[in-house]
Amino acid sequence: MKSLKDILYKVEISSVIGTTDLHISAIEFDSRKVTKQSLFVAVKGTQVDGHKFISKAIGSGAIVIVAERRPSKIREGISYIIVKRSSKALAVMAANFYDNPSEKIKLIGVTGTNGKTTIVSLLYHLFLGMKKKVGMLSTIHNKINKKTIESTHTTGDTLQINQLLSQMNSRGCEYCFMEVSSHAIDQDRVESLAFDIVIFTNISHDHLDYHSTLNDYINVKKKVFDNLKSDAIALVNNDDKHSMEMIANTKAKKQTYSLKTMSDFKCKILENQFDGMLLSINNFDLWTKLIGEFNAYNVLAVYAVGILLEIQEEKLLEGISILSSAEGRFQTVRNKEGVTAIIDYAHTPDALSNVLCTINKIRSGNEKLITVIGCGGDRDTKKRPKMAVIACNLSSQVIITSDNPRSENPEDIIKCMMAGLDPVQKKKTLVISDRKQAIKTACTISEKDDIILVAGKGHEKYQEIKGVKYPFDDMQELKESLNLIKS
Repeated sequence: MKSLKDILYKVEISSVIGTTDLHISAIEFDSRKVTKQSLFVAVKGTQVDGHKFISKAIGSGAIVIVAERRPSKIREGISYIIVKRSSKALAVMAANFYDNPSEKIKLIGVTGTNGKTTIVSLLYHLFLGMKKKVGMLSTIHNKINKKTIESTHTTGDTLQINQLLSQMNSRGCEYCFMEVSSHAIDQDRVESLAFDIVIFTNISHDHLDYHSTLNDYINVKKKVFDNLKSDAIALVNNDDKHSMEMIANTKAKKQTYSLKTMSDFKCKILENQFDGMLLSINNFDLWTKLIGEFNAYNVLAVYAVGILLEIQEEKLLEGISILSSAEGRFQTVRNKEGVTAIIDYAHTPDALSNVLCTINKIRSGNEKLITVIGCGGDRDTKKRPKMAVIACNLSSQVIITSDNPRSENPEDIIKCMMAGLDPVQKKKTLVISDRKQAIKTACTISEKDDIILVAGKGHEKYQEIKGVKYPFDDMQELKESLNLIKS
């Protein structure tokens, strides 16, 4: 139980109806989860308006309602807290309810279009390998030390975040590494979190179905830096043209990393092969198992965070050298015929281009590069034809298939992708909507030393079709089709 007055600390309140001399058992914004003596927050979401469920919440035992407008019906014995923005109030109250757990841990956030999952995963495994107590909040899953807690969003809701951080506190975690999505920033899910370091990776075409314009997308990302305190650190990729704009108004200490421009942390690729890279980081040579220029940026960001957290440099470099890529991020397998297959989460034009350019820089040119690519349903439609064009321009053969169509018809998504191709590009393209068959076909037509890229889904172990999730593992399908495991 928590005092309502303590929960409301720092909440911007417009008016109060009823008493605040109460004790609360839980905070909920989903009326279905409300129990006796709960506080219910009516949040206006993208699809559902919580104000419509106030009566239901009261019926389930809520004794306090936090809302953006005064309800037409005031119930006796119920306290109403009217606020300007419910989602922001929820974030403040969630932090208060769990005793502001982000202030008791070194919280490192990663935002940007690409690289979030990889950087967070690398940092988690690096610090775990150095026998540190650590937490991770990511797309793939959440971690408290070695315990796994499955995640459903890139960034969880504000109650979940604070609850997990509180659990990390109780289990002695010193660090937490966290993905910070643009949706989460816009919906105030990371409001009231005390970040020690926030990393900006890059900005490219993504999530414009949600943000409408690239400028809106940039401004949302910028908000997390605008809110940093003076004792925090803003670490930005200086090679991205939006990096200085991102930190223009921040109070935090500014640090930069890059491969191409003068920065606080500098990296150069000396060798780039399918089994790894030789990097020069701040004049130290480092071999890493990760592959490609985009991963050089990721490794450099990890190194920079380690230095900023005052990890001994020798120990840091040794730890980085044994790290592997995050699941579904440029994962490679090879069969006895010498066919190399790669799985990558690339689901934006920029990410797909990065992966294909990396492969083309490493390959000899005598082998075929076969790309299997789809686009997710209920997401930005403008990127679909762009991704098909990129795949065709940078591959020998392209197989366009389904990804996660969600509520959309897979054939409609494929048509949208194909609409971007000219007659020459269409000649090197096969359309196989069944993803299993598409992967099998890519393996069947491949020859000795050829390269197969399966892009889009990455770590996900399912396909969502018409709202139903079916088990589906790209790596499993690849290994079966390459005769690495028996079906």
